[in-house]
Amino acid sequence: MQTFEQVKNFLSTELFTLFDITFTTGGLIAVPLLYVVGIWVIRKLAHLATYRLRSSGASPDTIHLFKRIFYILAMAILVVTSLDMMNVPLTAFAFLSGAVAIGVGFGAQNIINNFISGWILMWERPIRIGDVLEVDGARGVVEAINTRSTRIRRVDGVHMLIPNSKLLENTVINWTLIDLLTRTTVKVGVAYGSDCKLVASLIEQAVLEQTEILPEPKPIVIFDDFGDNALIFEVYFWINATAERDLRKIRSDIRFTIDGLFNQHNIVIAYPQRDVHLDGTLQLVQSPKENA
Repeated sequence: MQTFEQVKNFLSTELFTLFDITFTTGGLIAVPLLYVVGIWVIRKLAHLATYRLRSSGASPDTIHLFKRIFYILAMAILVVTSLDMMNVPLTAFAFLSGAVAIGVGFGAQNIINNFISGWILMWERPIRIGDVLEVDGARGVVEAINTRSTRIRRVDGVHMLIPNSKLLENTVINWTLIDLLTRTTVKVGVAYGSDCKLVASLIEQAVLEQTEILPEPKPIVIFDDFGDNALIFEVYFWINATAERDLRKIRSDIRFTIDGLFNQHNIVIAYPQRDVHLDGTLQLVQSPKENA
């Protein structure tokens, strides 16, 4: 019993006073302990909640938004609880909040702008985790929407960190906002004199042989133009593409198939050529060395 009283007296020992607030030994010990236990509990609860959400089939961006809101609310509760344990009123931070507001007004506009933009992106969801974006000519997949920036992995494996405000203020192409449907084309030129109907039929056959190409909307072969050196044909088709490599691979497979079918039917793929016409007669002139 005496030991308990000694511990109680030790924990209630007043160490110092700051802004009319007295700090005791027990308060200074309890707050770090509360933070350690609280953060551990918050992480466990967040992990359990996100596991349940994934099991229910929730989208990655929905899980990301939930985790962000959960962490902010949980940390706010943890901070308020720790201040209450130390008998620190929230009004004690009135001066600090005013100073922070002045600092934001003078030097942190971009940070606050990106912070608010990040919340808008997560709430309105014009850009979601897993979307294929094209920004400033670079294409990649969204991996994370963070507080200040969005992380995108380009098709060559390089990571890009783009400020959130830039994604809202500039034109961004989202290839997968509504669905994965993407239209692409393959163009080929054949020599003059080729059977145009046969060429169009072979190109359509080459496209329909690819299992990745959607039957609806149906592929369309267009006789595009009479070129300088070739008859130009172009085929339009739709696929479900999630990355640039899908488009490039399918276009490559179609070109391989077209080349094989053209060889079977003696269709010549055109190449640049020029006809040179000379007026007058040609005269051979011997060099002085040859005359010697």
